[in-house]
Amino acid sequence: MDMAVLTGSGWLGVLVAAVLAFVLGALWYGPLFGRVWMSAAGVTEAQVSEANMARIFALAFLLELIQAIVLRLLLRDATVWDGVTTGLMVGGGWVATATGVFHLFEHRPAAHFFVNAGYAVLSFALMGAVLAGWS
Repeated sequence: MDMAVLTGSGWLGVLVAAVLAFVLGALWYGPLFGRVWMSAAGVTEAQVSEANMARIFALAFLLELIQAIVLRLLLRDATVWDGVTTGLMVGGGWVATATGVFHLFEHRPAAHFFVNAGYAVLSFALMGAVLAGWS
C-alpha cells in the first residue's frame, strides 16, 4: 500500500471527505430520514435528549475520518468516476451487506437496514468522488 497518497494535500482531501460524509449523516439521520430511523431503531426522543451528543458526534467524526483514510488508500491514481464507483462498491458491496447480516440476526426492521445501508452507499460514493478528485 502506497502511503504517499496521504502526504501534502492528500490529508486535506481526507478531512474534507470526512466532513462531507459527516454533514450528509446529519442530514440523512436528521431531516431526511431521522424519524424513520428512530422508529425503526427503537430510539426515543428521551434517549436522544439524554445522550452525550458531543461524545457521539466526536466519535462518529473520528470513524468517518478513518473511513476516508482507508478509502483514500484504495483510490491511488483514481479518476473521480473511479472514486464514485469504488465508493458505491465499498458502501454497497461491503458495508451495506455486512450491516444487512447484522440486521437479520438482530431482527431489525427492514426500514432500519435501508436507512443505514442507503447512508453507507451514498457517503462512500461522496467520499470516493472527493478523494479521487482532490489529487
